Amino acid sequence: MDSVEAEGNSIDEAIDGALRLLGVTRDRVEIEILNNAVRGLFGIGGRKARVRATLRVPIDADRPAPTPEVQRETAPGPPPRELAADDRRGIERARQVLESILRHLEVQAEVNVRNVEDDVLFDLTGDSSGVLIGRRGQMLDALEYLLNRVAARDESGSARIVVDSENYRARRREALEELARRMGEQAKKKRKSVTLNPMSPRDRRIVHLILQQDTALVTKSSGKGYFRKLIIIPAEMVRSRREPAASE
Repeated sequence: MDSVEAEGNSIDEAIDGALRLLGVTRDRVEIEILNNAVRGLFGIGGRKARVRATLRVPIDADRPAPTPEVQRETAPGPPPRELAADDRRGIERARQVLESILRHLEVQAEVNVRNVEDDVLFDLTGDSSGVLIGRRGQMLDALEYLLNRVAARDESGSARIVVDSENYRARRREALEELARRMGEQAKKKRKSVTLNPMSPRDRRIVHLILQQDTALVTKSSGKGYFRKLIIIPAEMVRSRREPAASE
């Protein structure tokens, strides 16, 4: 079985169901989002999220050994920068606060702290319930905001904390990129704008960035507050509004 479809009350729940059917981890599959979840009125007319998960071909399958030139080109980049003393104090304070929060939530999870390029990753492992991720990553976002405020308190450090759990950030990014491409193709095919469900600033940025590569599309945010809708618009619609009518 190389591909399965699964449903859930959310995209993440549907993906988890597909992974259980295949018996693999998230990094072993490609995810195609078939339907977003839609809430019904008084429980009537709703629709569950549906995804298709397809097993990936192993990266090293039938691949020849790299030549010395390729090895040099793919060598790892420079190591993460060393943290300043102010950064280290702030990071340690944030770690202690996070561990205290976990104790109060009665969540059995381990906090692994490491440098990733210019950021400091707080990687939470062992949370089988997913409570630290929350709906669409909202719990992770809230923790990340709090810990960055704690780390920067009364200090001049500049290190940015990123909070992740069970590789959720990468899985969410991949799902959003797939959604962006699919909805972008739909907008071009139908020659009409497509409005996505409200998203956090982090998620909107991912969609904006992936669709910036397509000159046939334009994106913009709509609404107020933290969660705003993102609209995908065919570029030809924007140009037609700007061009004056041709004189006879």
